[in-house]
Amino acid sequence: MFSFFNKTSIDLSELQQKLDMKSEIIDVREKSKFQAGHIPGAKNIPLSKIGSYSLKSEQPIYVICQSGLRSRQATKILRKKGIQAFNVKGGMSRWSGAVRGGKL
Repeated sequence: MFSFFNKTSIDLSELQQKLDMKSEIIDVREKSKFQAGHIPGAKNIPLSKIGSYSLKSEQPIYVICQSGLRSRQATKILRKKGIQAFNVKGGMSRWSGAVRGGKL
């Protein structure tokens, strides 16, 4: 049985609420995809480099990619490092909020 405290994913509506709290968002897509359009304030750390990420605060981070598959992998990697990370289900392909950069 799953516990609320073991939750590792959030949906896009939950992420929208977190944006109001200035939460940290990591976009694990490659640089070209990130530059084509991303959530304002998101940091680009491609999945291939996520293993070297080091947390700068105790706040949770939210990990997003295009569909939610790579962000799920990245979330697992970060959690093994003791970082409170959450996968954003649906990814940028379903994001309807503000976008910086090009169009998706």
